Order: sequence, then structure tokens, then C-alpha cells
Amino acid sequence: MSAPTREDICQLENEVYSRTTLLTPAPLSYCPGCGHGTAHRLIMEVVEEMNLQADTIGVAPVGCSVLAYDFMDIDMQQAAHGRAPAVATGIKRLYPNKFVFTYQGDGDLAAIGTGETIHACNRGENITIFFVNNGIYGMTGGQMAPTTLPNMKTSTSPFGRDVETMGYPLKITELIANLPGTYFVSRQSVHTAANVRKAKKAIEKAIQYQKLKKGLCFVEIVSNCNSGWKMTPLDSNKWMEENMFPFYPLGDIKVPK
Repeated sequence: MSAPTREDICQLENEVYSRTTLLTPAPLSYCPGCGHGTAHRLIMEVVEEMNLQADTIGVAPVGCSVLAYDFMDIDMQQAAHGRAPAVATGIKRLYPNKFVFTYQGDGDLAAIGTGETIHACNRGENITIFFVNNGIYGMTGGQMAPTTLPNMKTSTSPFGRDVETMGYPLKITELIANLPGTYFVSRQSVHTAANVRKAKKAIEKAIQYQKLKKGLCFVEIVSNCNSGWKMTPLDSNKWMEENMFPFYPLGDIKVPK
């Protein structure tokens, strides 16, 4: 009797993981070690598991987030820099039964789009915002962002962010959590398997709660930017744990009563 082949063994084993069908076959073009790819997968996994593909509309603006159109196999709409919440508001009001979300970076959401973000949250628009925070303008050259930490070096703060002249980092997630129009606000990460599971649970809640029409749901994902930070992926994850998480602590910030 011949020994079993690899194919025979695979057929006998239980499948524990498969690629969601809502990610396109296109190879991810993000820098190796970036958290965007994992965040994409989690959102699309939940949309697939909830059978919402035909009823989902995503909005992404300028920055690394704009690449989402290449990888998410759903209806997508591009917005001008910072304007994703305004565009998503229009879509949701026109199609109230659709699941509508934005996918934004920190420079987009917390800088040029601060007004759109805050007012959409304050109005309690029935949309979901996914916010990837790596403390830097990742796509356009590694400039200082509103979320850049004190003393953190960037291309426009080569000696580190000086809060006396450059101001303090903006904790936009805590800020919008205090607004009456937000229903669920959470901050997670995707750099370890355990954190991926927690992030997925937060994403599931943010999608489920939109059906309740109770207000805006907001999930921040603290991520690394190893190319912008000039580090290896492993070093950038360690630096994130030691520096980003103390300033941007993980966990649910606002939960329904």
C-alpha cells in the first residue's frame, strides 16, 4: 500500500481557515507587515458571515485606504480627502436599508476630515466608521499626523513632535465617544492572533448595531507603519506595543447600555 499523498491528507483534515470570497484575487499591495490587509480581511469576513454582500456599500477616501477598492469585492464609492463620512451620510439616507461604512486613515479622518467626522458622529448618522490609526501619513511621505505621538519622529518632525510648537496628539476616538450621536466606540489592533479575534468581535458589533438605527458606530484599529516609521515589521509591532498602546489604550470605549 502506497503512502498517502499530501492531497489525501488535506482531504482528511478538517478545514480551519479559508479565504473569504469577498476579498478579490488581487495580491495585497500594502507594505509587508502593514495592518491594512488584516483589517480588510476581518471586515469582509464579517460581511460574508452576515450575508450582507449585496447590501453593503463602502466608502474610502485618499491615502492608503483608497486601495481598498482593489481588494474588497463589494460596492465601493471613492470620496475626496476627508469627506468619506459626508459621502456615506448621503448614501445611507438615500438607501437606508443598506449597510454603509467608511474606511479611513488618521490623516484623512482626524486632519482634513475632522469636521466631517465630528459632525457625522454628533448627528448620529446610522453608518459605521472603520479608522486605521498608525500615527503618520503613510502614503504621502511619512509626515506628522494629528495622531503622531509626542517626540515621535516623522518626515516633517525629524527631531520628534514638540508639543509646545506642534500641539498635542488628537485622541479623536475618545473625543467622538463623548458625542450623543455615537452608539458604539471601540479601539483594537490586529498585530497578534488574540488581538485579531478581539478586533473581529468589535467589527461584528459595529455592523450588527447599524441595524438597530441607534446612532453611529466607530471602530479604531491601531496599526503599525513600518515603512513610514523606518523599522522592520517586528520592530514596528514592538514599538507600537511600547509607545502607541499606552497613549491609545485598546478596548471598548463606549458600549450600549
